[in-house]
Amino acid sequence: MNTNDHARNGTGASYKAAPNLTRTVDGVTYAYRELGPKGGIPVLFLVHLAATLDNWDPRVIDPIAQNHHVIAFDNRGVGASTGEVPGSIEEMADDACAFIRALGFDLVDVFALSLGGMVAQGLATRHPELVRKLVLIGTGPQGGKSTDRVAATTYLDMVRATLSRSDPKEFLFFNRDAEGKQAAKAFVKRLEERTVDRDAPISFRAFWSQLKAIKDWGRAAPMDLARITQPTLIVNGDNDRMVPTKFSNDLHCRINGSELIIYQGAGHGSIFQFHEQFALAAVEFLDRQAVAQSPDGGAR
Repeated sequence: MNTNDHARNGTGASYKAAPNLTRTVDGVTYAYRELGPKGGIPVLFLVHLAATLDNWDPRVIDPIAQNHHVIAFDNRGVGASTGEVPGSIEEMADDACAFIRALGFDLVDVFALSLGGMVAQGLATRHPELVRKLVLIGTGPQGGKSTDRVAATTYLDMVRATLSRSDPKEFLFFNRDAEGKQAAKAFVKRLEERTVDRDAPISFRAFWSQLKAIKDWGRAAPMDLARITQPTLIVNGDNDRMVPTKFSNDLHCRINGSELIIYQGAGHGSIFQFHEQFALAAVEFLDRQAVAQSPDGGAR
């Protein structure tokens, strides 16, 4: 394995000021940012469909980074990372594993939204020794019927946003009631707080490849979620149009010992609309002492 590190030297007080860093693994250069105190188990952030490093809400990351080492990265072919977007969720999970190990970590907590949550499930089942805890937000299981309709919903809301001269995330992530519209505008404004050293936008080809991988994930045979033995927190809004809320309930029923939070009056971007409440819940979950069972039956 050939690695090339560009100075992991600084963590910054806020995500909006975190430096852009790179790490090269097997010919792929991954773009990433990190902040928070080093030491302990880092928290790896896996972002949603069509997103890059600039799509993480600093009001979500900053409270977690106050006492945790946070690492957010662009997977292969996304944003400033080189290469082509993998054709499957499983390959994306393997890339995430390669990136984590290249940074020198043998154990991480995984914080994942939407597409990222699918990748996180792949990571937890294909490389279970690498994952201590999971936070799965607005996501669904492999083989979840109607997950393959994400593309149609995405295209529809992109058209609606274009016609109203709005950011597509305002339609995709939030309800169109007064509270949802207000939360959407505030979220988009927070994403604009970083004014320098922004990430490269995702290409249409990469976006299309991600949509195809999500379709294949939804149409595949269901995964045996009993294989996920890590402590898991599942979060969504009660009106998720992107990845229907029923899938969060399904994950909760099928992942033994998992916890479920459903925010009322929220959609796919529930954690951005209720960022203060969610940040407290996420920190409490990550900090809680628990004994998880390893695949061979031993405690870790």
